[in-house]
Amino acid sequence: MTDIKNISIDEYDYPLPEDRIAKYPLAERDASKLLVLKDGKIQASQFKHIGEFLPQKALLVFNETKVIRARLQFRKETGSHIEIFCLEPEQDYQIAFSSPSPVRWKCLVGNSKRWRDGMLQMKLSAQGQEVTLSAERIERNDQYSEIEFSWMPATLPFATVLEAAGEIPLPPYLHRDAEPEDRDRYQTVFARYDGSVAAPTAGLHFTKPLLEQLKINGFELDEVTLHVGAGTFRPVATPTIGEHAMHSETVIVRKSLIQNLIQHLNGSIIPVGTTSTRTLESLYWIGMMLHEEGLALRDLHVNQWYPYESHPDLSTREALQLIINYLDQHQLTRLEASTALMIAPSYKMKVITGLITNFHQPKSTLLLLVSALIGDRWKEAYQFALDNGFRFLSYGDSCLFL
Repeated sequence: MTDIKNISIDEYDYPLPEDRIAKYPLAERDASKLLVLKDGKIQASQFKHIGEFLPQKALLVFNETKVIRARLQFRKETGSHIEIFCLEPEQDYQIAFSSPSPVRWKCLVGNSKRWRDGMLQMKLSAQGQEVTLSAERIERNDQYSEIEFSWMPATLPFATVLEAAGEIPLPPYLHRDAEPEDRDRYQTVFARYDGSVAAPTAGLHFTKPLLEQLKINGFELDEVTLHVGAGTFRPVATPTIGEHAMHSETVIVRKSLIQNLIQHLNGSIIPVGTTSTRTLESLYWIGMMLHEEGLALRDLHVNQWYPYESHPDLSTREALQLIINYLDQHQLTRLEASTALMIAPSYKMKVITGLITNFHQPKSTLLLLVSALIGDRWKEAYQFALDNGFRFLSYGDSCLFL
């Protein structure tokens, strides 16, 4: 593990001019450019043609998470502006969103020094009703504050209140406020489950007609859920990656998806996005944990360095079957776990055989993940993109790495 921790993040830097960062989405989702790295060759195409480059009968895995309106703008009676950024609930996501007043969330607080104590309030309209939303800081630490939200009428679910009160949390590198079109465009067409504070952006290129066409052409589509945390925006700020703490994220995977993966282990399994990648690769390590510690294990959390420790030999098929055995033993139809998995150079992919993704920030853990899959070819691919007018980051163009 020593070698991976000593990787210098400066090796994963590249010049990204501000004008190459896509500030707005294209008019048509699938009109984005597509960079294809296949059979050792790099070429440019358009995303709507991605089916021409995918391996036959590939299984594509999408992240069904839905971006919540996580930014809440309060104003104190003194006039001070306080922003509360909802990170994750203190309880289960589904319970938190369906819950009546009150709920508690882990949050980031902007202009925190101006809010020492007391209650913040805002008036809004939800489902045709006048609503008063209140926020009280219960606890604070170095990483986040625990905020209790309460509202009247108290019977409204928190999801309804947040939808009416909040703003879409665009990435900070866009340097602009959310606009009406972002409500639709910073959301995939297949988003189903509330919980993310950032979009799984590789999925933004897909349209419903394109998804239908892929099915007609023999590709299989399946889904996982990983609720994307704010840490996904955080570049590595330490000289070596060993000092960087990965954020933990909730993953939810249906038993049927795990069975589907087993059936495709001799074919092609291609995640849409780095979030789907981390979910699928985390499954192997959850299986390894069950192998090492037994099916009675309750703390299903993948530590960022766990894959780089010494482990017994275990095939991917065996690891996935152990998860199915675990679900059967506990009479569950889906796996709920968390992962802080860091995929970096020297990591060997256990489940995936390719990747659909966007172009990522310099010195980011997402770029480390790409390098783990295709090695130093990432430099060639990114230079090709810079030389050929590709747009970068969340609203930018896409890549298919095989």
